[in-house]
Amino acid sequence: MRKAWLFLITISFFVLLAACSGDEESAKMSSEDRASDSAEFKSEEESVEAEVQQESATEDIEAPNSRMIIHQARISTNVKDLEKAQHNMEQKVKKYDGYIVESNVYLESDETSSGKMVVRIPEKHFETFLSEAEEEASKVLEKNVTGQDVTEQYVDLSSRVKSKRAVEERLLAFMKDAQKTEDLLKISTDLAKIQEEIEVLVGKINYLENQTSFSTIELTMHEKRVIIPEIENKDLNTWEKTKKQFITSTNSLLSVGSGIIVFVIGNLPVLVLLGVIIVVVVCIIKRRKVRG
Repeated sequence: MRKAWLFLITISFFVLLAACSGDEESAKMSSEDRASDSAEFKSEEESVEAEVQQESATEDIEAPNSRMIIHQARISTNVKDLEKAQHNMEQKVKKYDGYIVESNVYLESDETSSGKMVVRIPEKHFETFLSEAEEEASKVLEKNVTGQDVTEQYVDLSSRVKSKRAVEERLLAFMKDAQKTEDLLKISTDLAKIQEEIEVLVGKINYLENQTSFSTIELTMHEKRVIIPEIENKDLNTWEKTKKQFITSTNSLLSVGSGIIVFVIGNLPVLVLLGVIIVVVVCIIKRRKVRG
C-alpha cells in the first residue's frame, strides 16, 4: 500500500514537471515569435525606404524646364525729386505684378533726404524693372546683382519627397494589415515621423519655388536739394519806405524853414540895428574914398 502511494506521488511529480516545462517552452516560443515578428517588421520597414530611394535613383527625376535661379539686386541712385521717383517706382511694381515688401523715407537734413524700397518682381520682369529703375535716376551710385542656382537642390528635395511618400503608402498598407497592438503603435509612430519629414521637405520646395519665381530688389534713392532763400514781402516795402522818406525830408525842410523864420522874426530888432550900422559904415567908407 505504501509503495502504491509512492508510485502515484512520483508519477504526479513527473506529470507536473512536464506541464511546467511545456508552459515555459510555449511562453518562450511565443516571446520568440513576437520578437521575430517585430524584427521582421522592422527589417521590412527599414528596407522600404532604401528600396524606394534606390528605385528613385535609377529613375530620371523630372527636372525644371529651365535653371532655377534666385536673383537679388541692390541699386543705389541719386534722384531729382524723391517723392516723384518713389511714386513712379510704385507704379512700375504694380505694372509688373510685383509687390512692395518695405518702403521708408528718411529726412536727413533740410538739403538731403533718402528713401528705401524693397520690392519683389516676377523673375521674367527682373531685368526690365532694373533698367527702368536706372532710367528713373539722375545718377546710379551703386548696382549689385547676384544669382544663386538651386536647381540641383530642388531636384534632390523632389526626389526625397517622392521616396518619403512611397514609404508613407507602404506604412499605411502595413497599418491595414497589422493585427497586433504593438505593431499598430509602431507603425503610427513611424508614419507620424515620415509625414513630418514630408511637410518639412515640401516647405523647403515651396520656399525655393517662391524665391525663384519672384526676384528681390532693394532700391535706395537719395535726393539733394539746393535751398534758395525766399524773398519776403516785408523786406520789399518800397512804396511805404518812399513815402516815409518823403515825409521825413519834408519835415526836415519845414523844420529848417521854421527855424529860419523864428530866428529872423525873433531877432528882427537886432537885425535892423545891425543893418543900420552896416549901412552907416558903408556910407562913411564911400565918402572917404570920394574925398581921397
